[in-house]
Amino acid sequence: MSSTSRHHLLIAGCVVLFHLGALWALQTGLLQRAVAVMVPVQLLSEFIASPRPNVAPPSPPVPKPVTPPVRHQTAALPPPMPLAITDPTPAPQAPVGVVQQPVALASMRTPVAATLGPPVPPSPQVELPSSDADYLQNPTPAYPAHSRRLGEQGKAIVRVLIGVDGRAQKAEIRQSSGYERLDLAALATVQRWRYVPGKRGGIPESMWFSVPINFVLE
Repeated sequence: MSSTSRHHLLIAGCVVLFHLGALWALQTGLLQRAVAVMVPVQLLSEFIASPRPNVAPPSPPVPKPVTPPVRHQTAALPPPMPLAITDPTPAPQAPVGVVQQPVALASMRTPVAATLGPPVPPSPQVELPSSDADYLQNPTPAYPAHSRRLGEQGKAIVRVLIGVDGRAQKAEIRQSSGYERLDLAALATVQRWRYVPGKRGGIPESMWFSVPINFVLE
């Protein structure tokens, strides 16, 4: 017999012996006791659970402190002061006399004239020149013949510098009459005239003077 066949026979014999042992244990009640013992152990292993960690319950919320409303305390007003009543009756020992002004206050008052300084003298009076004096005997302006034929007329104002001797030193047209011939005739007229010189404070002085010359056809 080979080794393989022996091995198979050994396995078969073990199987037969296992079945025979199982039948014997079943008949004797040994298998039922083993099953009864195994079942409670499994049930206990399921019900016995691992211990849970101790978890502290959540703490209740801490209430916020309530600030009491601030009450403004009004300061107690001082009692009203008693009113002073004037007693018209003088005290029996009150001094009677004239109250003199202190020297310090009297010395502080300065006259107004001393602070303003010396008075300013008035400005000297000015007298303008004149050409209307009778003794001057100034002739009337000569009307240009050509302007008369053409009907030219108008008013020219001549500005003249009058010297201290009463004579015209310079002359210029300040306002034109509108015609050159009339303006030239006005310049020639005022330069031939004599004048009363202007004065400042009663003293003759050279001054500018405006002389109107009016050309009107009659």
